[in-house]
Order: sequence, then structure tokens, then C-alpha cells
Amino acid sequence: MMKRPKLFLTVGLPCTGKTTAARRIEVEEEALRLTKDEWVKALYGHENPTSASDVIEGRLIQIGLRALELGNNVVIDYGLWGRDERSALRQAAADRGAAVELLYFELTPAEQRTRRDRRQAEAPHTTWPMSDEELAGWAAAIEIPTRGELDGSEPVDDPPAGFATWDEWREYRWPPSVEG
Repeated sequence: MMKRPKLFLTVGLPCTGKTTAARRIEVEEEALRLTKDEWVKALYGHENPTSASDVIEGRLIQIGLRALELGNNVVIDYGLWGRDERSALRQAAADRGAAVELLYFELTPAEQRTRRDRRQAEAPHTTWPMSDEELAGWAAAIEIPTRGELDGSEPVDDPPAGFATWDEWREYRWPPSVEG
């Protein structure tokens, strides 16, 4: 009898421990780890173009959903700041018979800056420069998961207005190609 696959979603701002946790989950849960920053760095080096980032996220999600269909655990390792993003992925996992574990990572701004500075000094090839102003702006933009999202007790929201299904919204949010 095949074990029900699980989708792990890492949620949090930069430098809060998402990738460290994703690497642990990859080993402990025998999960396919899909870390967007590694792909963007491999393809674009010092650049981090938003349009390509969205496409890479979407492609990794497609790979992850296929892996769930094949019975594999998956960990999506990027911020997932928006509730709509998390709802779309929770629904996609449910549609494939997979469980979901949502993990939220939070630090004080001071600790986040300390980690950013350490990462920039010790492993600049793994990151991009981030100013204090950017960190503060991102902190204001994230939709912090509710307790019900975190423990799975809250049902998935309906898709936003203008979208009949979460699949349709996912294709809009994560386009299949970079518009040229």
C-alpha cells in the first residue's frame, strides 16, 4: 500500500531559515526539494528578474505536482507570501490526494539582518544584495499564515474573483513562459 504523499510549503521572508529547513525535510521525509533561488542563480547569476522568477516558480510547481502524483513527497522552498499562493497549492495538493504541511518562518528584523549580513559575507554566490529598506517593505507585504492554514483546519479559500478554479489562477500567477 502506497503512503499518501505530502507537500511541504515553506513560508517566510528572506533569511528566516526556509532553505535550511527544506534541506532537512528533503532528507528526513525523502522529499523532492524545489528551491527557486538555486534555479534563478543557475540561470541568471547576479540578476533576479521578476518575470523569470515567476516562470521558474511555476515550472517548479509543475514538477512538484507531478512528483506528488507519482507518490513522492515535495518541499516547495520559496516565500509564498500571499495567501492566494498558499491556497492554490493547498488545493492542487488536495486534488492529487496529497497532504499539506505549511511551515512559517519568522525572525525579528534584527536577527533577519544579521543572517542576511552573514550570508552575504560567507556565501554571496547564493544570494542577492538586500537593503534594510527592502527587508522592511517585504515584511509589510507578507500575508502571515493564519493558525488554521498552519494546522490545516481552515478550508481552502475560493479562487479570487475572475477565476473559476485555482488551476486557472495558478496559470495566471505563474505564467508558462517569459513574455518577450
